[in-house]
Amino acid sequence: MPALTAPDGTELAYHVRGEGEPLLCLPGGPMRASAYLGDLGDLGGLSRQRRLIMLDLRGTGDSAVPADPATYRCDRQVADVEALRTHLGLERVDVLAHSAAGDLALLYAARHPRRVRTLVLVAARARALGVDFTEEHRREAAALRKAEPWYEAAYAAYEAVWNGSATDADRTAVLPFFYGRWDPAAQAHAAAEGEQTNDEAADRFAAPGAFDPAAARAAVAALEARVLVLAGAVDGGPLPRVAAGVAELFPRAELSVQPGAGHFPWLDDPGRFSRTVEAFLAR
Repeated sequence: MPALTAPDGTELAYHVRGEGEPLLCLPGGPMRASAYLGDLGDLGGLSRQRRLIMLDLRGTGDSAVPADPATYRCDRQVADVEALRTHLGLERVDVLAHSAAGDLALLYAARHPRRVRTLVLVAARARALGVDFTEEHRREAAALRKAEPWYEAAYAAYEAVWNGSATDADRTAVLPFFYGRWDPAAQAHAAAEGEQTNDEAADRFAAPGAFDPAAARAAVAALEARVLVLAGAVDGGPLPRVAAGVAELFPRAELSVQPGAGHFPWLDDPGRFSRTVEAFLAR
């Protein structure tokens, strides 16, 4: 298993799948081990066109727990991404970030704009730019799923989450909302989340001081890299219209909304997902 040493001495692991031009993949969660990106076909088969470099963020997967837990904060992990680029000997990198890792990728691009060739934001958060997902967004997306057989029970559980009374069973019951199809593959993918996530790190990821939206917006407004913002049509985080607003903050961005997809679009339609991303990267 390949590894490198972060500037603060923390050992970081990464996993390589596929052949071709490297694509640096940052996992979300927040702070979920990168294994979930490679589950069920290596990002929808994207590894058939690209060499996926999937980083286990500090304290997750095969990476070591840092001596200072404060380094779990998103902005402090930017140095880990830059250390990986240097370790790989790449002058510039193509970066794919999923979900909460959107914040990490945005801060990396803001701090190291000349090192980013392309940026693919998949169902990505953008708190770094002052854009967050709200309860209203989640309700709007949930309403699209009323015909699903699991809807009533899942929506009742969502209400418990929103009012702060959720149990572990409630948090499990809402998971179908995050997938375009709640089939056995999605269920297996969802079941692995708990064992793949560092909860302490997740709690610290967006700690006070992690984000300076005004500064980040100014930085990405001058970003020369091409950006793909890919959203699922039935995802609440982000809703497609929110993703469109994020895309507008970049000078060279495009939006792609995958029909029928939730928060993990490479599971919902692997072929469409991989074709969309590879076509963007190849241009």
